[in-house]
Amino acid sequence: MSANYKRWRLFFLFCLGLALGTTFCMKWLEGDFVYSGGPFTIIGLEITYPKEKIMEILTGLNDHVRYLLTAQLYYDFIFMAGIYPGIAALCMMGRYKTRSATWRNILLWLAILQAVAFACDFAENVYLLEWIKAPSSVSDLGVYHTIVYAKWLLALIGAVFGIIFSIRRRYPAGN
Repeated sequence: MSANYKRWRLFFLFCLGLALGTTFCMKWLEGDFVYSGGPFTIIGLEITYPKEKIMEILTGLNDHVRYLLTAQLYYDFIFMAGIYPGIAALCMMGRYKTRSATWRNILLWLAILQAVAFACDFAENVYLLEWIKAPSSVSDLGVYHTIVYAKWLLALIGAVFGIIFSIRRRYPAGN
């Protein structure tokens, strides 16, 4: 096993710990996400709720839930610092386990594209934080949803291919 592979693996493990720790914190807060006696979810705010429902939820939040939602989004910034570099590390680990130049290039690009996914997630949180401050500022969700879908697409494709190639046992010659 090469020294570079070992470094990527250690970096991946660090990122995994950071992502898991912040996931625990975010899940803990999520249980208190209620408005008008009913629960709401971050995934709903990201993808499934229409503009009217988002505005209704954000307008109807009490100060405690507004604080928790804001805290959850700040934890998400820390989560991003673990998940996207972690996916990139998986892709780089997978590069060391394939001989195919094509797949090595694809995995490299998937690793690089995690920076785009990170930027999309960052922008998504900025949108949500602004909307929490001023629910009436929720406007056309087209750009917002494009950002959210791009983030999910890049992250999931990177994670799937990173996992598939990094769990292989074969190493290229000379590495």
